Amino acid sequence: MPEQLLDFTGKVVLVTGGRSGIGQATAVAFARQGAKVVVNGRTNADETLARIKEFGGEAIFVRGDVSVAADVKNMVDTAVEKYGRLDVAFNNAGLGAVTANLVEQTEEDFDRIMAVDCKGVFLCMKYQIPQMLKQGGGAIINCGSVVSMVADPGMAPYVAAKHGVAGLTRAAALEYTRHNIRINCIAPAFTATEMTAGWMADPEVCETIKSFNFANRIAEPEEIAGIVLFLASPLASFISGAVYAVDGAQSAH
Repeated sequence: MPEQLLDFTGKVVLVTGGRSGIGQATAVAFARQGAKVVVNGRTNADETLARIKEFGGEAIFVRGDVSVAADVKNMVDTAVEKYGRLDVAFNNAGLGAVTANLVEQTEEDFDRIMAVDCKGVFLCMKYQIPQMLKQGGGAIINCGSVVSMVADPGMAPYVAAKHGVAGLTRAAALEYTRHNIRINCIAPAFTATEMTAGWMADPEVCETIKSFNFANRIAEPEEIAGIVLFLASPLASFISGAVYAVDGAQSAH
């Protein structure tokens, strides 16, 4: 398989939620393959940028909240002003689940999770797609979850939001694949990130989480980054509207 198929030299990639975890691993992976990376976060992404610059990669940071339309527009505008185009977007920013039964979940929790995890993906595509139409194409990868495909008890708002990401992905792909914009969704299982560190700190909880999938382990962010790069590459040139499980067979059960 030609190595150049995963070469992103000259490509411009936007990664939302790039401060840590899956977003950071993906931003670093794209930069290693030659991409110019626009890293978004609500606070900063100093560690991500430092890791990229260690090996001579190129990246800039754009602060913004994906649930705020003006912030999302600014991310895209900044990428285009700096680099002239937007080839790939990884819409990764999201909030974790609030664990409680449905009747114990608050309306505020529901609204907050939906605003970032679902509406945020809608807004990102809303502002990314027009730029990709102008330049003749692009690739968008949205970050869902294993609960984009199945459900788990105790996290109804999160499950709803991540199902929404899968639905938005499929609907957008039906509208824009004919315009050479491929839109896909990844559905990772529990991954070792800053967001999940609290659960992983409890050995009993950690073992329970491992048992959910048939690899009997927790995914590493770099493993999730690999499928994102694949879907952004020419290797996936006929793939659009798909939801890719990255879950150690969890959703197959």
